[in-house]
Amino acid sequence: MKFLAEIEILPHKGLLDPQGKAVTHSMPSIGLNNVQNVRVGKFITMEIEAADHNAAIETAEVACKKLLANLIMEHYHIRVSLPQL
Repeated sequence: MKFLAEIEILPHKGLLDPQGKAVTHSMPSIGLNNVQNVRVGKFITMEIEAADHNAAIETAEVACKKLLANLIMEHYHIRVSLPQL
């Protein structure tokens, strides 16, 4: 069965986020004075062939822990669903 995994990876709160800081400081230049504390991360999607929902989550977990996320500096959130036809 095919599943769609959507993975958000963000820096841990409290760690410096130079990209987020740059975006935050640029917001007033485009008229957005009410935006603060921007965090910049990654959004990854992948199709996973797995026997069931739990197996698909496990595959995505392994991918995050071993390849996609730097667990010292980042945390991740996984959503797994059936792909839309």
